[in-house]
Amino acid sequence: MSGAAVVALSSTALAIGLLVTSGPRGAAIARRPAIGVRALLASATAGAVVMILTAGPRLLVVATLAIGLLVGMARLVASRRRERTALATRSRVVELCDALQAELAAGQTAGGALERAAVEWPAIAPAARVATSGGDVPDALRSIAADPGAGALRVVAAAWQVAHRTGHGLADTLGRVADDLRAAEQTRRIVGAELSSARATARLLAALPLLALAMGSGAGADPWRFLLGHPIGLACLAGGLALAYAGLAWIDALARAIERDAG
Repeated sequence: MSGAAVVALSSTALAIGLLVTSGPRGAAIARRPAIGVRALLASATAGAVVMILTAGPRLLVVATLAIGLLVGMARLVASRRRERTALATRSRVVELCDALQAELAAGQTAGGALERAAVEWPAIAPAARVATSGGDVPDALRSIAADPGAGALRVVAAAWQVAHRTGHGLADTLGRVADDLRAAEQTRRIVGAELSSARATARLLAALPLLALAMGSGAGADPWRFLLGHPIGLACLAGGLALAYAGLAWIDALARAIERDAG
């Protein structure tokens, strides 16, 4: 297999990946550990080795571009995965407040309620252990709040601390906290839905040139000869890839900034 064919196949696969990961099914696929940074880096290394063995050192530049492209895409995929993890964690915090409120309203102790809630959400197990031993629960919750998406636990910690010092009911306070967090999350979801079309359009625009090149090669044309065999072609390829990645990164950065402001 020629080096151009390898690059064509790799580009087609990458374009399909960009399109697939922009939809709901893509979100489920991206959650799998196999579709991660290590898998992409392994694919980039394997592609570089194949190109070197089949076409010689001349395509080292192309291999470098391919590795750079895959690393850049891996960073974007990792960023999206962190956002999904943060979304799930924010939902967990709301569920925690609801569970604690229900337990406390039923007459259970705060420490016991937190310990039972840790069964459903193991991330708060350290705070549950602190509560069982009579330690500083608000401080433990603030430590867990450093995790992505768990920042609202600082509010829970403050409510816990105020209720402990003043003797006011923690259940009512947690209920109000849960309502506020639920409203904020609803706003985030609305903003995210509005931004999804912009993100999908950016991915489509980034994938279209790769699909066009692959289709041109399949139709009998040879765009890869210019892109891979001529210095100007390599410069065009490098510039196009850099601009495509910059566009995707820029759209994601803008979307994250808007989501932060909305939250």
